[in-house]
Amino acid sequence: MSTQLLAFLTAGATALFALGAAVGYLTGTGRRGRREPPSLGTEVERATFHTLHTASLAARPLRAGLTTDTARKAARRLRPLLGEASMTLTDQEMVLAWEGPGAHHRDLVERLMPDVVGKGATQAVRVVCEQPDCPVRWGVLTPLAVDGRPTGALGAFGPEESAVLARAADEVARWVSVQLELVELERSRSDVIEAEIRALRAQISPHFIYNSLASIASFVRTDPDRARELLLEFADFTRYSFRKHGDFTTLADELRSIEQYLELARARFGDRLQVNLRIAPEVLSVSLPFLCLQPLVENALKHGLEDSVERSSVTILAEDDGPDARVVIEDNGVGMEPERLRRILRGTGGPSTGIGLGNVDLRLRQVYGDAYGLVIETAVGAGMKVTVRVPKFRAGVRSAPPAR
Repeated sequence: MSTQLLAFLTAGATALFALGAAVGYLTGTGRRGRREPPSLGTEVERATFHTLHTASLAARPLRAGLTTDTARKAARRLRPLLGEASMTLTDQEMVLAWEGPGAHHRDLVERLMPDVVGKGATQAVRVVCEQPDCPVRWGVLTPLAVDGRPTGALGAFGPEESAVLARAADEVARWVSVQLELVELERSRSDVIEAEIRALRAQISPHFIYNSLASIASFVRTDPDRARELLLEFADFTRYSFRKHGDFTTLADELRSIEQYLELARARFGDRLQVNLRIAPEVLSVSLPFLCLQPLVENALKHGLEDSVERSSVTILAEDDGPDARVVIEDNGVGMEPERLRRILRGTGGPSTGIGLGNVDLRLRQVYGDAYGLVIETAVGAGMKVTVRVPKFRAGVRSAPPAR
């Protein structure tokens, strides 16, 4: 979330709380004549807490987007913030929900909507009604917007013109717009993550796949059992790498996929490849971004074997590190110049360099913050050591169920 959006959300929420209390007092819904126990705070504090609680309940349906069902649930929660006024939520085409008396004025709102949404400006409405007992005589329609784009409107209607009601409707509309903006940000984030995963899948070298199949074929006549084992490893590896659900996985599943990858590599390189695994069982259940480690191992093999004719060693360490799980992937390959590495992480290293390094670094920072980016130690001829840290527990981070 950007700093500007967070500030806007905080300011909007503060204004919303204050207006909720003010409208309650001016419309008679505040508990002015009732003495509350001192432990519950002052009347203003109780009104503020009530408004905060109301807003949090209304946020839940809105975070699923603006539909008939979510608008109805949100309007039911938000209407008390407007006192006794009726409330409506619309999209760009129709009234999605009307809470309170006067629902027969939906047609009037839908006739005014194109002007309100099109101009993006609040409009006061004089209501003429033939029903003598209808309390709706005046109202205000305020546009809802996401990134400056009108997405609908919020309406508040009462028995007479009220500047307080107009201001309250405007602040509630701003708050609703922020919730809808968060929905769009979450969708954009999901789209970006999915695009990054597709990019990582595309970087699973076709050359590696071709060589793996060629290695399996070479065992078909000489060692059919070995060929069968490798074929099953290849099937499991590709099934995991190209699964279609979940932004996150467990360290156990990611390491299992890496073991399959390395088994296929051993079939090709034989004794030239030495693999050392040191895995602490207590971190196997930790969640981390999907396809976060496999590109780092592929990079280690590329620079350790394919760029060298010597014997290569790849070490993978996973251990408990206080609040984090720490994973280290180290090779004794050719390494690279630190400046070249910096260009790779900035995305300016060229299309054929650093398989997935920049992609993985960016995803880790997006999910956990800049403190959790890749730590890479390398120099020409000195191999490469990549350290990944992920929090063992993080709200909102859950792995997908195991692929079947």
